[in-house]
Amino acid sequence: MPEPVSLVMVGVGGMGAVYVKELLENKDAGLFRIAGAVDPMPNRCRQYVEMRAMGVPCFVSLQDFYRNRTAELAVLSSPIQWHKPQTSFALAKGSHVLCEKPAAATIQDVREMIGAEKASSRFVAVGYQWSFSSAVQALKDDIRSGHFGAAKRFKCLYLWPRDEAYYRRNDWAGKKRDAEGAWVLDSPAQNAMAHDLHNMFYLLGQGTDAGARPVEVEAELYRANAIENFDTAAARVRTAEGVEILFLASHASSEDRGPVARYEFDKAVVRCDSRTSGLWAEFADGTRKDYGVPDAEPMNKLWRSIAGVRDGTRPLCGLEAASSQILCMNGMQESMPEIRDFPAGLVRAVEAEGKRRMVVEGLDEALGSCYEAGRLPSELGVPWSAKGTAIDLREYAAFPSH
Repeated sequence: MPEPVSLVMVGVGGMGAVYVKELLENKDAGLFRIAGAVDPMPNRCRQYVEMRAMGVPCFVSLQDFYRNRTAELAVLSSPIQWHKPQTSFALAKGSHVLCEKPAAATIQDVREMIGAEKASSRFVAVGYQWSFSSAVQALKDDIRSGHFGAAKRFKCLYLWPRDEAYYRRNDWAGKKRDAEGAWVLDSPAQNAMAHDLHNMFYLLGQGTDAGARPVEVEAELYRANAIENFDTAAARVRTAEGVEILFLASHASSEDRGPVARYEFDKAVVRCDSRTSGLWAEFADGTRKDYGVPDAEPMNKLWRSIAGVRDGTRPLCGLEAASSQILCMNGMQESMPEIRDFPAGLVRAVEAEGKRRMVVEGLDEALGSCYEAGRLPSELGVPWSAKGTAIDLREYAAFPSH
């Protein structure tokens, strides 16, 4: 049996704790060993006591870990603004990297990470879990093989209410920059629903680790919460192949709905109705093909990365594939640089089970109408809406572009 893959876990609270839990539940499989954990406050991890009992050493910084130790795979669950420096540092120290989504805050950071990866002879996987699922891989294979004909238009609606505690969970949630001035650009399109924006580009990519390239985006960005960046977005994107993508997302909705998705092709329509409905294709002759539930395998990204270290396989989703979502999101921010506040008269605080959140009256219906019509709020004449500027992404070099 091959030697276990050595891991350094960077950030063990939040998503990092989910990784640690998965590993500890499979600690007797002989596939890995945890060489160290990096976190300034490791006791936030629910498995901290068990991890320490196993003899896992903890470090305040990645530099401290690599001073006297090595790891074959660095698993990064740190804040967005740390993804580029930590990925580059881990690669330079000889580690492969599994970086949580999104890859980084800006497209220039992602391009620097790609350069560091190429110089290292190591891989970087980016943790969009749908991309590592058998459901999405089977669907992507059918799209690439021409089973559905040419892609025409994709759209996605996702309403996911978030309470005030969500925006207080750290010091960068809902912000454009952190306290040190580094870009974060935290938003639904960059964090909670980034999976769903990324998935539309990823499915259209011509290679396994590839996504369609956005060449133009027009966005409308709104907020109900007392945050710097937006909590509600509507965007239309055009890819290099001419496919239209519509993305509608909000944390200020009344209902929890989605992801609702419709991917239209010449010969079929692929649909998804919720987190648990799965993906399926409906053909013109009435036949149907089911692909399964992508969320059923959320830790495939971890196990495939561990296997990739040992057998040399490339990630199903790496930096190149992940860059399309970052490029699109940067363009969205430029399309409406000043976030538009919802009218105060439409925003109300709702309290349930001790949690307080902001809800915009009529927002669910407005975004639902946009989804059905394939239009942005301003195109349907929604009273609170405002039109964004169309941003050309073909030669987009860096955020902000000016």
